[in-house]
Amino acid sequence: MDQAIAAIAFRFPGVPGVRLAFGMRAAAPSPSAPAAADPFAGGNISFRVGDDPERVRRTRRGLRDSLGFASWHALKQVHGADMVFEPQADTIDEPSPREADGQATSRPGAALAVKTADCQPILLAHASGKYVAALHVGWRGNVMDFPGSGTAAFCARYGLSPADCLAVRGPSLGPAASQFVNFETEFGLRFAAYYDPAARTVDLWRLTRDQLAAAGLKPGNIFGLDICTMASPHFFSYRRDRNTGRQASFIWIAA
Repeated sequence: MDQAIAAIAFRFPGVPGVRLAFGMRAAAPSPSAPAAADPFAGGNISFRVGDDPERVRRTRRGLRDSLGFASWHALKQVHGADMVFEPQADTIDEPSPREADGQATSRPGAALAVKTADCQPILLAHASGKYVAALHVGWRGNVMDFPGSGTAAFCARYGLSPADCLAVRGPSLGPAASQFVNFETEFGLRFAAYYDPAARTVDLWRLTRDQLAAAGLKPGNIFGLDICTMASPHFFSYRRDRNTGRQASFIWIAA
């Protein structure tokens, strides 16, 4: 039997017309039902990890119906820095062929979905509640400053000031779990302030916050759900399990 739908709701203060939700596993693995027995149990939403496509569709439709948005807009995420604006095709029942890692919309009811299993989902909204964006940021996205360039592209498209935007980073790989044994070649010295050489970890949460602030967001408008996906069995984690599902994070304008 499929698990129930589970998600964490979030609201930006002072922006009542924007809805946000961070999907999670509806039931954590247990000794009697270990993750290895069914790595996709609990609400996988990705068609690209080997799960039964019909089960993925049921999970996706369940999230849409429980959260109350009209259409699902996802991307074929490639750890890049390209943006898609005003997506039209509802991709709830099929994998999206569109390669990009960020999207934005001004259309009520259109939910922008970010698929993750350790990467950072970054959701943005303008204070007017009329424009929203969603970014998929893995460590490669941080290296190329996608939090900054994605925010800049979002603001340029709609004529917004980043000082009037808000952002939240969802559950993702926490500082204690973000180990990079090849830091020198993957990140480089310009990120040394975020690196702990003893633990060989990178504080991606702080890096993302600083990149959003450098893009012009006010520090008080930058939020974070400090839940490590690798440490919590209530989330899919590639680093922990390798063969695993994906959760989705959503932002949409209330219809």
